Amino acid sequence: MKQKLYDILHSGPVSKFIYWLIIVNVLSIILESYADFKAAYGWYLYVFEVFSVVIFTIEYVIRLYTAPLEFKVNSKIKSRWKFASSGYGIIDLIAILPFYLPFLFAVDLRILRVLRLIRLLRIFKLGRHSKALRSILDVLKETRSELSISFFVAFILLLLSSTLMYYIEHEVQPESFASIGHSFWWAIATLTTVGYGDVYPVTAAGKILGGITAIIGIGFLALPTGIISSAFIEKVKETKENKSCACPNCGHEIKENN
Repeated sequence: MKQKLYDILHSGPVSKFIYWLIIVNVLSIILESYADFKAAYGWYLYVFEVFSVVIFTIEYVIRLYTAPLEFKVNSKIKSRWKFASSGYGIIDLIAILPFYLPFLFAVDLRILRVLRLIRLLRIFKLGRHSKALRSILDVLKETRSELSISFFVAFILLLLSSTLMYYIEHEVQPESFASIGHSFWWAIATLTTVGYGDVYPVTAAGKILGGITAIIGIGFLALPTGIISSAFIEKVKETKENKSCACPNCGHEIKENN
């Protein structure tokens, strides 16, 4: 029974059905934000939400039940806990939890809005059903140490530039640069080369610092982009090299020669 449920859940048709159900769920959340559309079709959106939660709940229960087949550990409890505490296990739980919480606890309107927003995290379930998304997630996992270093350097740059700009511009623009924390917004907009223009330096020293920060920002953006791009190219090459087919006579794998 357990093996049969596992095979059904991991079969092509079921996987594709859940894939498209997730896509339609995201579209439903977007459409729900339109007041006129919600007023006209709110009931249908709610019925679809209930239907989706039922499907996702069944999926979660089956995955929890069949976890010993996927996670080979000493006991069934440990294997199920391993699934429940895994990335996809947490995402699966988050996908259904916002629907049930209002029935279990009294929540105010603000918390209810947050719970509705959390439903959007269902899109991360696509990682299990999409090879392209799995490849991207694998690349991010493989480069997490390099990316963490680049983000740490970015934080140092943000801290330095916002601190310097605060001491340069605070006396001239006390409202725009009221504190180092307020200067962080300017530093983020400048380092990422967005440049909204709502907060900007007016002194000569501030303009020089702003120009240097913007130039550094161009190089900084290229750093994580280059890391991810390089790793993704290697991943594509690895996938192509690992393509294989089975020999019709002996059943052994035959590597594909490019």
